[in-house]
Amino acid sequence: MNASPRRLLKAAAVAIGLLAGAGAWAQTAICYNCPPEWADWGSQLRAIKAKTGITVPPDNKNSGQTLAQLVAEKASPVADIAYFGVTFGIQAKKEGVTAAYKPAGWAEIPDGLKDPDGHWFTIHSGTLGFMVNVDALKGKPVPRSWADLLKPEYKGLVGYLDPASAFVGYVGAVAVNSARGGNLDNFGPAIEWFKALKKNEPIVPKQTSYARVLSGEIAILLDYDFNAYRAKYKDKANVEFVIPAEGTVVVPYVMSAVARGPNTANGHKALDFILSNEGQAIWANAFLRPVRTSAISKEAQANFLPASEYARARTIDYGRMAEVQKAFSDRYLREAQ
Repeated sequence: MNASPRRLLKAAAVAIGLLAGAGAWAQTAICYNCPPEWADWGSQLRAIKAKTGITVPPDNKNSGQTLAQLVAEKASPVADIAYFGVTFGIQAKKEGVTAAYKPAGWAEIPDGLKDPDGHWFTIHSGTLGFMVNVDALKGKPVPRSWADLLKPEYKGLVGYLDPASAFVGYVGAVAVNSARGGNLDNFGPAIEWFKALKKNEPIVPKQTSYARVLSGEIAILLDYDFNAYRAKYKDKANVEFVIPAEGTVVVPYVMSAVARGPNTANGHKALDFILSNEGQAIWANAFLRPVRTSAISKEAQANFLPASEYARARTIDYGRMAEVQKAFSDRYLREAQ
């Protein structure tokens, strides 16, 4: 029986739609954990589309959800690229869900901030320090060291997120521990510091406290540099960021190519752009520190402390940092809470 003209037209329309869809898919890379409201991923995704023709749909997973999804889909991957906090990137390699890829700009990434084979690499980082509301100090000097925070004049003014429940809190513990002579196998210096700080009646919230610093409720918060710069330059608060004299740690955010991703070539193009001068500048304009510092414009660089200050920020063994987190948390709850 002959098909009616209407049916033929409908079939043709469906075929055209499928072809169009296939064409669109051919220009897509799926990224897990590329949320437009975090770190200005929104601008990054638009720039990738404009400069490469590759569409990267936004995705609001967090690092843990991303890793879990990649593992669940290991036999039939959906994503092409993924973004995580560094410890999750390390675990993703161990789970066999990442592929080796060295993007453009690879050589400029410091050795401590990338997997030697390219299974994960830093795209930007945060540095732990003091986010200080200068007005809330009411004339007291801005603290410049971990030792300063133990002085009686800062009683009731210091805050840090609970290191037993908040990752940034744990980062603060690792930072003060390293600065005071400890290591990832010896958290004694951090425990003693927290015990000494208790005399100053610190404020210890479990959730992010950015707004509490802006309001002056917390005058000094252990936090990342990008939050302090955001407060200073975007919210126009009288906030200063301090890298303590004894040193601190850098916390990388990393990306990976997904093993056997369906659009590998497109994923690689997106990663290359993210490590390009233009892609890195987007992070700088969002007050994060791009891993390729040569890509930071003079205007964006002016928002950051000088390189001489950042020289006190160290990389560490992030895999080991993840392994010992629970043991530290248990000890903190027993001895220093």
